[in-house]
Amino acid sequence: MASVTYDHVYKRFGDVVAVNDLTIQVDDKEFLVFVGPSGCGKTTSLRLLAGLEEITEGRIFIGNRLVNDVPPKDRDIAMVFQSYALYPHMSVYDNMAFGLKLRKTPKAEIDRKVKEAAEILGISQLLDRKPKQLSGGQRQRVAVGRAIVRDPAVFLFDEPLSNLDAKLRVQTRAEISKLHQRLGTTFIYVTHDQVEAMTMASRIAVMKDGLLQQVDSPQNLYDHPGNVFVAGFIGSPSMNFFDATLVEQDGKLFVDAGTFKVQVPDNKRSIYLPYKGNKVIFGIRPEDIHAAEYAAPGITPARVTAEVDVTELMGNEIFLYLLSGKKQFIARVDPRTRTHAGETIDVLFNMDNMHLFDPQSEKTLDAV
Repeated sequence: MASVTYDHVYKRFGDVVAVNDLTIQVDDKEFLVFVGPSGCGKTTSLRLLAGLEEITEGRIFIGNRLVNDVPPKDRDIAMVFQSYALYPHMSVYDNMAFGLKLRKTPKAEIDRKVKEAAEILGISQLLDRKPKQLSGGQRQRVAVGRAIVRDPAVFLFDEPLSNLDAKLRVQTRAEISKLHQRLGTTFIYVTHDQVEAMTMASRIAVMKDGLLQQVDSPQNLYDHPGNVFVAGFIGSPSMNFFDATLVEQDGKLFVDAGTFKVQVPDNKRSIYLPYKGNKVIFGIRPEDIHAAEYAAPGITPARVTAEVDVTELMGNEIFLYLLSGKKQFIARVDPRTRTHAGETIDVLFNMDNMHLFDPQSEKTLDAV
C-alpha cells in the first residue's frame, strides 16, 4: 500500500505544456479520479507516474520513494489501459500470468494468484479461452486481473471503460468500486466522463489545459465549484450560466439578467453585498429549476417566465430547453409537467443553490 505525491510536476512537449505545476497528494488506499476534457493533461499525469513519460520538472513519490528515475517495472504499480492490450495468441490464464512468469515467480504462486484474481472478477470459467472469444467486458476484466495478480502498491486506470457499451459501463463501474473496497489499495483513475468520476471517486481532480482546477470530494465539487469551468463540467446536464448584474433595491439584493430579475436569499445577502453594482456570472443547475406547480417544498423560489423551445421526455424526468429572450437554458422538471414547444411556462429557480462567479477571473464569489 502506498500514497502518491506529485510535487510541482511539469511536462513539456516542445512549446506545449501538457502538465503545468501539478501538485497533489493522493492518500494511501484512496480512489482519486483525474477528470477533464481531451487534451487537459490527465492521461499524461498518469503516464508520468507510471514512468511511461519522462518528467520535465518536479518530483513524483510513491510512498516515501522518489521515482523520477525508477524504471516502470520497478515502481510497484500496475496499469489498466483503454485498449486492454491482451496477447491474442495466449489464453486468459497465460495473459494474467505473463508478468509473474517474467519475474520468475514460482509456478504454484502464479497458479494461486491467477485463480484468486479470476475468482474475485468472476472469470474463473474463462481461463482457457483466447481474447477473441471474449466480449469487451470480459476482456476488460482480464486486463484488470492481470494487474491484480501483481499485487501492486498503486493501481492506475487509463479510461478503462470507454470501449464498453453504456449498460456494461455502468455495471463495470460498480465492479471497479467494489474491487477497490475489497483490495484496499490506492487507485488512480483517468476519465473524461464526469459521471464515472462522481460515482467512483473518493476525491476528484479536475484538470483543464494542463492545470489542476480543483481537488475535492464529488459532493463538494458539485455543491461548491471553485470556478466556471468546474461548475460547468461537474453535473449533467451542465450548469446554466447567465451574464448579469448584481443590484440593490429597497434593501434587497437582486441578480438582474436583463430578461429576468431574481432576488438573492436573505441568508446569502451578506456574502454578495460587496459585489453590488458589479457584472457577475449567475449559475443555476437544471435540477434547481422546477415547473411552478411541482416545485419542491422548502426552497427559496424565484419565479421566471420562459418560452419552451424543446422538450425531452426521459421517463423519470423531463428536460425542458427554455428561452429567456435569446438565452437558452435547461431545466430538469417533474415528469407530470405538461407543456409543449412554443408555449410559455413559469419556472421557479431554487435560489438556495445559486452560484455567482467573477466574469474576469471566472472564480466563484460564493463563500464555502
